[in-house]
Amino acid sequence: MKVIVPALLGFLLSGITQAEPPHLRDRQTGKYLGNLSANPYDADSVNNPYGRYGSEYSQDSINNPYGQYGSPYSNDSANNPYATNPPTIYGNDGYDN
Repeated sequence: MKVIVPALLGFLLSGITQAEPPHLRDRQTGKYLGNLSANPYDADSVNNPYGRYGSEYSQDSINNPYGQYGSPYSNDSANNPYATNPPTIYGNDGYDN
C-alpha cells in the first residue's frame, strides 16, 4: 500500500504540463510583442517593468506611451481604441483568439 500511493500519485502528476501564457504579435508583420503573463519577473512578460516587452521606455512595449505599440494615437497600438492594426493575442495552439 505504501508503494502504490506514491507510484499512483507520480503517474497522475506526470500528465500535467506547464502551459505557456498567451502572447502578442503584430498582425501585419508577425513581430513578437511579449507574453501576457502576470509574472513581473518573466523576461518576456508585458508586466515586467524592466523587460523588453513591459518597460515604459522600450520601443517593443505596449506600455510605452510614445512607442508604436503603446501610443494612444498609433494605428499599431494596443492602447488606441480606433487602431486598424492592434496587436493580436495568440494562444498556445498558435492561433489568434
